[in-house]
Amino acid sequence: MITPRTLKGFRDLLPATAIRRERLIAAAIAVYQRYGYVPIETPALEYAEILTGGGGTETDKQMYRFDDAGGRHVGLRFDLTVPLARYIAQHIDTLGTPFRGYHVATVWRGENTQRGRYREFVQGDFDIIGTESPLADIETVLVVHDVLVAMGVDRFTIRVNDRRILNALLARVGLERRAVDVLRILDKLDRVGAERVGNDLAETVGASRAQIDEVLELTMRVGPGAEVLDGFADVAGGDAAAVAAIEMLGQLMETATAVGISPNRIVLDGSIARGLDYYTGIVFEAYLDDHPQVGACCSGGRYDDLASRYTSRRLPAVGGSLGVDRLLAAVDDGADATRSAAPVLITRFGDDDGVDLLALAATLRRAGIGVEVYPDPDRIGAQLRYADRHGHRVALIIGPDERGAGEVKVKTMATGDERTVPAADVVAAVGGMLDL
Repeated sequence: MITPRTLKGFRDLLPATAIRRERLIAAAIAVYQRYGYVPIETPALEYAEILTGGGGTETDKQMYRFDDAGGRHVGLRFDLTVPLARYIAQHIDTLGTPFRGYHVATVWRGENTQRGRYREFVQGDFDIIGTESPLADIETVLVVHDVLVAMGVDRFTIRVNDRRILNALLARVGLERRAVDVLRILDKLDRVGAERVGNDLAETVGASRAQIDEVLELTMRVGPGAEVLDGFADVAGGDAAAVAAIEMLGQLMETATAVGISPNRIVLDGSIARGLDYYTGIVFEAYLDDHPQVGACCSGGRYDDLASRYTSRRLPAVGGSLGVDRLLAAVDDGADATRSAAPVLITRFGDDDGVDLLALAATLRRAGIGVEVYPDPDRIGAQLRYADRHGHRVALIIGPDERGAGEVKVKTMATGDERTVPAADVVAAVGGMLDL
């Protein structure tokens, strides 16, 4: 007999958790669509050459790749951004620019596992391609804010920086030739601390104490106001790209106030670098204030050069990636044990009532009400316990007496209250109970 088990970093989802994940995804998609993003899909498997080098050496090491039955060297996508760049390069003549797309799908990385971090997980990406406008950068952060609010997250912080400011600093202190390595090390700051980052900078890139101190000083510039922007300006000096970045960040903070975003939900943070190599401008990470151990639940930024790996046409882009399973790990406290997607359960009393029950269920479904019909004429107590365990909000009881009288007994599961209504009125009665 084979022992049923799953691989490390992979997992099954029981119905209650799967339902919660679907609700999170639905909330995100609704926001994406309100901003004008349209759905796209790319295959889980790509030619390995499409994926390798797209995110950097770290993601190359984590990629699942193999030779398929046709002898092709292929890989499972490790994120949705690199496949998107290939997709845009391949279809841009049909899509046109600017193009707004979203993609919710599974990705795979062979990385160390921890709470909220798996080797197979779902991301929900949204991107706008074909524009370098600062407005697109700003709106991307607004999308992240609105998605988290739509998911019912109250306490969160979106931390924003810009690679152009970091690049200006590295040029000024003489580390620009090692920028990729420096930014990868800096990306680990919140996980390993400043001392470890300093040591790694010294050992990996040969940074001096003075260079390390200047880099770490920038990481301490955090906050929502003009003081942080002034600090960024000191770092930028006269670097034109960095000055443009600072202007954009100032506009972002003004916009946040103008649209009524709560103070401190969006902050400027000199430590945000993002470890993937393809970022070129704004970078951001969103954290849940009550679950810091989960890490960033949404991240992204501008990547103007990624598509150039696949086309000579310039296709600048900016977007974000929602870590659906990280969010799920934080909000999935087991309090909501709903195991059915239908709020109504119709109970069954005998072998001869099936046609009538299915006809009633069809009537309710046509009215937009989700219904599950209990398949067997078990004891009514067992059926009601089933309804309670599976999170049904309403149970419809049609015993011999109700059936003979043309009535339906409607039971509210949360309170146990019951009332009897004419069968012709059951849609209105149930709809009112469900606030439909």
